[in-house]
Amino acid sequence: MKRLALIGLPNTGKSTVFNRLTGLSQRVGNWPGLTVELARAKVLLGGAMVEIVDLPGVNDLTGYSDDEAVVRDVLATTAFDGVILVLNAAQLDRQLPLAMQMLATGLPCVLVLNMADEAKRLAVDLDVGLLAARLKVPVVLVSARRMQGWPALMAELNRIGAGSGEARSARLDALPATGVALAEARSVLNGCWTLPAVLPPQISEKIDRWLMHPWLGLPLFVAIMALLFNTTYAIGTPLQDVLGSVLDWTRDHWLSAAVAPLPPILQSLVVDGVWQGVSTVLTFAPILFIFFVLMALVEDSGYLARAAYLTDALMAHLGLDGRGFVMQLMGFGCNVPAIMGTRVMRDRAQRLLSMMIIPFSLCSARLQVVVFFASALFPARLAPWVLTGMYVLSLLVAIGTAWLFKHRYVGNEAYLLEVPPYRLPSIRHLGVRALGEVRAFLELASTFILIGVLMVWLLTHIPAGHDRTLANALGDLLAPVLDPIGIRHELAVALLFGFVAKEILLGSLAVIYAVPETGLSSVLAHHLSWISGLSFLIFTLVYVPCVSAVSAIRRESRSLAFTSLTVGWSVLLAWVLCFLFYQSAIRLFAAG
Repeated sequence: MKRLALIGLPNTGKSTVFNRLTGLSQRVGNWPGLTVELARAKVLLGGAMVEIVDLPGVNDLTGYSDDEAVVRDVLATTAFDGVILVLNAAQLDRQLPLAMQMLATGLPCVLVLNMADEAKRLAVDLDVGLLAARLKVPVVLVSARRMQGWPALMAELNRIGAGSGEARSARLDALPATGVALAEARSVLNGCWTLPAVLPPQISEKIDRWLMHPWLGLPLFVAIMALLFNTTYAIGTPLQDVLGSVLDWTRDHWLSAAVAPLPPILQSLVVDGVWQGVSTVLTFAPILFIFFVLMALVEDSGYLARAAYLTDALMAHLGLDGRGFVMQLMGFGCNVPAIMGTRVMRDRAQRLLSMMIIPFSLCSARLQVVVFFASALFPARLAPWVLTGMYVLSLLVAIGTAWLFKHRYVGNEAYLLEVPPYRLPSIRHLGVRALGEVRAFLELASTFILIGVLMVWLLTHIPAGHDRTLANALGDLLAPVLDPIGIRHELAVALLFGFVAKEILLGSLAVIYAVPETGLSSVLAHHLSWISGLSFLIFTLVYVPCVSAVSAIRRESRSLAFTSLTVGWSVLLAWVLCFLFYQSAIRLFAAG
């Protein structure tokens, strides 16, 4: 099967091109011979199946960052039939040097000049035919966001798919140095690419007067994120209720009848164990979808880069830079890719400090737990603010941890940030991204959830003497630790399996209390006060994220001692925060 490499600089729309080419068929996995995960997808081109491999964004093939080393290793050790090189058509004076290096590798190349709409708006003068003649490679001008120029790109890719060329690895011994590549690029661009001396006024500048204001910028950022959370609730909760009703109807009218011939113990296993655990998690798919749509809108619009700029001064006091804040925001989706994303930092100390604080981000798995508890224990007008508070707490805990450990992990790498213009992502692009995130979440969670709820069911049904189960025994064993922070004994099992994957928490609770998703809210409200419920949420937020995140930290840090420090610190911090909150709250409100 033929294989194409997709390469480009950061912020050139490379991911958008990849998503347009592959839809929802991409998969992420370890690349053979390397401890790195790359997105890959198989598509039909020219009547043949072709695998497209999305490599990390790089600025220079001769650079020293981890991402640049990964790209060189993959190109040198893997046979490719061609390269799709994505550049920003409005920034060729700075980006074409990468093309000069890429051509020196000897691999067939299709040069994709993306963001044609922005180049036109900036009045860029570009002669695509002359540029292609000088480079001696196909050059296609496209706007991946608007699908402009797509037929021409597909024609070039179909030609590669139908061709009979021999795949080969890249030659890296003759790569031109950055200065040489820049000189070559200027010579090639002379007469075929011109940027106006005076750029037309941009709407981005007008918006940034407010969103990047030195005093108003951060309050507006907090307001925008609060609006995002409230919108997630307002749209997602009704959809969640509808899906919950459908799943309950399926259980009552189909599943119960289907398992009726089975022995009672097996009926309980299927209905009270597997079905209740899995269906409880499934009901959060609508809320997660809305959340990821809105987060993709904030990210792809260019606003997150501005958030990094606004927070760079603050992060500098914590031994980090704006990239640390961006990685923290990425962790709101999933901690694992955010931890892997620290590879963009060349300084090891900054990488380690970033990896230590990223697990405090409220990831999508913990999000569903917060959403459920907030809905169960608080009125509708307060639930969104509980969610907002958890996000604020996650940032405060990360900031405090970074401040505490910044002298242990001192970094010295300079940080250069390019702020892109504002872009409005297409509705289709937002939907595809959100569907991909939800699907990846459910696929990752499905195995953990199934195994987890089965084990929880066993713990709650295997007797341990004196009308007690193993779950009761485990709760009693952990009572000296959990009682001071107000967490009930039966929740110990959920916390234990939450270390495997936070997706199991709600499924575990449904099994522990032997109720369906629609009844779990009322049961929690009956058994938990809002104080003990918040204490449970704080512990869930701060303590060890999941096995996958811990494994990612171990793999990326290459240090068992650092991984152990990260895990131990998070558990200790979670207990201390819960102790302070719970003991203070019960005294304050009991006195009131």
